[in-house]
Amino acid sequence: MDRRTKICLWIILLGLLNFLAYAVLYWFIWGEAVNGQVVSQEDGSLRYYLQSGQEVTRPIFLYSGLHSISIWPTVSAVMLAMLTLAKDRIVVTMRRSVVNGRIFITVLATIIAFTTAIATIWFILQFSRRLTCPLPALQAPPAVQAECH
Repeated sequence: MDRRTKICLWIILLGLLNFLAYAVLYWFIWGEAVNGQVVSQEDGSLRYYLQSGQEVTRPIFLYSGLHSISIWPTVSAVMLAMLTLAKDRIVVTMRRSVVNGRIFITVLATIIAFTTAIATIWFILQFSRRLTCPLPALQAPPAVQAECH
């Protein structure tokens, strides 16, 4: 097995382990923070809620948000590693097609990188907004409002 193949297989394995850890922890803490809320209480304290309405501590909220953000670069890395492993086969099978195999790979890799970069940036902005602009207790979603009062 050549060096490129070993690297790609490790990227795929680590990416799948990251996704598995995310799925297990999502189930264990009942949700994720990027779509959750930070609610400012009348006394000035902050309460952290996952998108499910489950209240969590600040460290768990931060961990959940950062792990959610990490999924997008992980998806990108896994898909690009799989594309790299399939590159030679794609080039050979597309030799006589309308689109050259190398052009196809380049376009597909660009789409993967662009799409996952946009998703990563979107998640970072969403999570940053949650942390920097807490909702007043009265503007919290109904499930959270019930908890706040």
